[in-house]
Amino acid sequence: MSRRRVFILLGPPGAGKGTQAKRIAKQCGVPHLSTGDMMRDAVARGTDLGKIVGPIMQRGELVPDELVMKMVEERLKQPDCAAGCLFDGFPRTLPQAEGLDAIMRRGGFGKPLVVDLAVSNEKLLRRLTGRRTCSVGGEIYNVYDAPPKVDGICDSDGGKLVQRADDRDEVVSQRLAAYEKATKPLAEYYRRQGVLQEVDASASVDEVGRALIGIIQRAEGQ
Repeated sequence: MSRRRVFILLGPPGAGKGTQAKRIAKQCGVPHLSTGDMMRDAVARGTDLGKIVGPIMQRGELVPDELVMKMVEERLKQPDCAAGCLFDGFPRTLPQAEGLDAIMRRGGFGKPLVVDLAVSNEKLLRRLTGRRTCSVGGEIYNVYDAPPKVDGICDSDGGKLVQRADDRDEVVSQRLAAYEKATKPLAEYYRRQGVLQEVDASASVDEVGRALIGIIQRAEGQ
């Protein structure tokens, strides 16, 4: 990725943004920034921000813009973002996108590369409600499509597999509804700027990854 370039992955919960973001960030040598991970870490550590956003996340609601924008701008000022970064699940609203544009201009970043990961609601429900995460190493499984060898136990380190609170059946429908209302319009916002591309995220992890790397290479003239 060229110097000071931001890469943004859009897509509904369960589209595979986190999985692909980690792969791409590693290959491109830039940090993978997920506001969701930042907030869950704050909740786990019991910080002031965590105490505020924890109940909001438990209800499956979107965290208000004012609680995330300052955190994002401060993060982009860190030395590891000097060559750019990759956002997974952010921005989530049009005001956040507009705010991020302003932050990037102030920080000397170029136009972002934006990819929308498209998946049907049926597949999303299966992915989300079946997702389990290792409590030790963070490895991700799916009880329907990629189960562990032993039910509830991580293949790699024997850690207990847990379900995120926001992946439970009663919360998933709320998350998808919130996405449709607040986040889906972002695709049109970036399309009007001429920076949006779309990838079929119902394909395999490797196929989606190859498509994303191809987009980056073409954008960088490689």
